Amino acid sequence: MAEVYSSIVGMKNLYYAKLTSDDDTGVVYETPKKLAPAKSAKVTTASDSATQYADDGPVAVASQIGETQVEIGVTDIPLSIQADLLGQTLNSEGVIEFNQDVVAPYVALGFEGTKENGKRRFVWLYKGRFGIPDDDWKTKEDKTEFQEPTMSGNFIRRQFDKNFKAVGDEEATGFTSTIADAWYTKVYAPTPSGV
Repeated sequence: MAEVYSSIVGMKNLYYAKLTSDDDTGVVYETPKKLAPAKSAKVTTASDSATQYADDGPVAVASQIGETQVEIGVTDIPLSIQADLLGQTLNSEGVIEFNQDVVAPYVALGFEGTKENGKRRFVWLYKGRFGIPDDDWKTKEDKTEFQEPTMSGNFIRRQFDKNFKAVGDEEATGFTSTIADAWYTKVYAPTPSGV
């Protein structure tokens, strides 16, 4: 089958799922929840390589994959979702008093890109923590300007299997509608062999 080349032209369906367990026996996530209407996602994975020289020339190359930095832009993040995502508490009066000693939970982040031919590419980042959202506040002027928050997070590999990211594409061999339909009902895990 020939490869299909189609550019990403959109983004939607931004979800997160709390990671409740990650050890040598496996991983457990809560059910994914909608984060916010998605505007953008910038995903940057650090990598480093070094070349070893001997006998007046290069003889080996070693490479290492590091953390993945994520910056998401959204239309708004309701306080209840901010509290859940950041480990903070939304009190009965509808207020979060951000506490500097609170540690945000590990979460997975999922979303999809729309391709120019109408097909979709799906992503899950498996384990990371987000920081407090950045807000841009500006007074109203003659022209309406939307003031949209951004959030940054750092994602790492899971302890269980060292995987840090899953990417699926509707045009890839073996990717089925069953996988696409379940993408946001649970964090992606491959179907066990023999099933």
